[in-house]
Amino acid sequence: MEIKVNENNVEGALKVLKRKLEREGLFKEIKRREAFEKPSQKRKRKQIEAKKKRARSCRFKRTNLKNR
Repeated sequence: MEIKVNENNVEGALKVLKRKLEREGLFKEIKRREAFEKPSQKRKRKQIEAKKKRARSCRFKRTNLKNR
């Protein structure tokens, strides 16, 4: 990942970097790894994530079909 700093605007570049890292889920992953997660909690979290992913893909497919 590369962030360019224009005209010595370091604060703006940091803001862009944090936004990109947040979108990729890095901060969420770090928080998740800080403490031990029981196997039952892990299964439940993965099920919830899969459900969200399916809903997102269905939503995208529906909007994609409307645009045709």
